[in-house]
Amino acid sequence: MTTILVTGAAGFIGFHLCQRLLKDPSRPQVVGLDNLNDYYSVTLKRDRLAQLQGQSRFTFVEADLSDRPALEQCFAEHSPHRVVNLAAQAGVRYSLQNPHAYVESNLVGFVNLLECCRHNHVEHLVYASSSSVYGINRKIPFAVSDPVDHPVSLYAATKKSNELMAHCYSHLYRLPSTGLRFFTVYGPWGRPDMAYWKFTKAILAGEPIDVYNHGQMKRDFTYVDDVIEGVVRVLAHLPAPQGSSQAPHKVYNIGNNQPVELMTMIETLEQCLGQPAQKHMLPMQPGDVPMTYADVDELMADVGFRPDTPLAVGLQQFVDWYRNYHQI
Repeated sequence: MTTILVTGAAGFIGFHLCQRLLKDPSRPQVVGLDNLNDYYSVTLKRDRLAQLQGQSRFTFVEADLSDRPALEQCFAEHSPHRVVNLAAQAGVRYSLQNPHAYVESNLVGFVNLLECCRHNHVEHLVYASSSSVYGINRKIPFAVSDPVDHPVSLYAATKKSNELMAHCYSHLYRLPSTGLRFFTVYGPWGRPDMAYWKFTKAILAGEPIDVYNHGQMKRDFTYVDDVIEGVVRVLAHLPAPQGSSQAPHKVYNIGNNQPVELMTMIETLEQCLGQPAQKHMLPMQPGDVPMTYADVDELMADVGFRPDTPLAVGLQQFVDWYRNYHQI
């Protein structure tokens, strides 16, 4: 029986992935690992976990990727065949305030995970990268073949580092690994530090929302169910040897391939909520980028899937969940 380790299992995407795997007809054993840190509400993380715990094929391990002995023990006890790494210190703006958290989780933690995968002969490592790696690239849409040498936040730099580290292990140790550059993922059980959550909370409370760069931004908003579909398909698709190194390593974009203006997103959210927003216009924040736009041709070519959930549909799903979760 296949065992799949999902790190960041109490996080937004990790939780949804565990739910999906537990419904998979192949019935894999799912081991969820998370450190339950307080970057945002631990209660929300525990509420996600409560949806998973008690299911016969799910096991939860509370541990930090930067704790090497704990991670090694997890691998020794559960012997995962495949690993999906969704544990990371997230957030662009927080990386300006607490850079050490990103080094510990995204760099130290990731090399610990690579070492465990290497020594335990993991069949396939799939790991989260980010659209942030494209930085201030001018060419659109962003393609995985584009140079990504000018990150504008430490968060982005750590994600690019993950891609380089994974490639190195794929080349040296023939560890099959696939990186996924996620584009502005949203949906039920989401993250409170994301704009759509903050806007929803403020609008319902009758408070103003902060609109950066005076609304002159576009984002490739990607619904979480589409992201999970992409992850599951990629997990089953081992990367072929690539490039001059012939490393079994591949990177894909997972984005909606249809950027939306920030003001359009706000208008759509207002419609879903049935309430207008009070807008507080502000300049661009350090580390932010004016636009994200995913080229997903390679994802479509290799695994036959491209995200396509319309923003209005996805935001309504989030708003319905938000009202129910908060009993509003």
